Amino acid sequence: MGDLLVRLYDLPDIASEAKVKAAGVTVRRALPPERHVVAAWVGKHFSPFWVSEVEAAMSRLPVTCWIAVKDNQLLGFACHDATTKGFFGPTGVDEAARGQGIGEALLIATLRGMREAGYAYAVIGGAGPVEFYQKRLDAMVIPKSEPGIYNGMLRPPKSD
Repeated sequence: MGDLLVRLYDLPDIASEAKVKAAGVTVRRALPPERHVVAAWVGKHFSPFWVSEVEAAMSRLPVTCWIAVKDNQLLGFACHDATTKGFFGPTGVDEAARGQGIGEALLIATLRGMREAGYAYAVIGGAGPVEFYQKRLDAMVIPKSEPGIYNGMLRPPKSD
């Protein structure tokens, strides 16, 4: 999976934002004291690599991690500037909460945060659902961007 480029000065209006809000879900920037809660949740639902990236995003001021919360329960997260400046991700939504527009709402909130921080463009590194980002954001594939910045990243040793 290669990287994608997104124009932040031309972000679309996403209908799912109003839908998510009407469903009682709040999408907001995470607070530094929530770092351990968000990191533990990401570790439970996703990847230890993503925990490291979330912790990096939560260590910045202002925090570069957005969360979706309903009834004091974490439903999803999205980060930027976690591994490198100008990169969106990682992002994830609880499996039981998918299909409700939460991921889209987190995506747009995070990209707006990047725009407010002064970025004109965002890179989505190693983008998984390329068609989703192309359709929603008119994202463009960056030629020759694979394997990208994660090339050669250390991995835990394989168990025998």
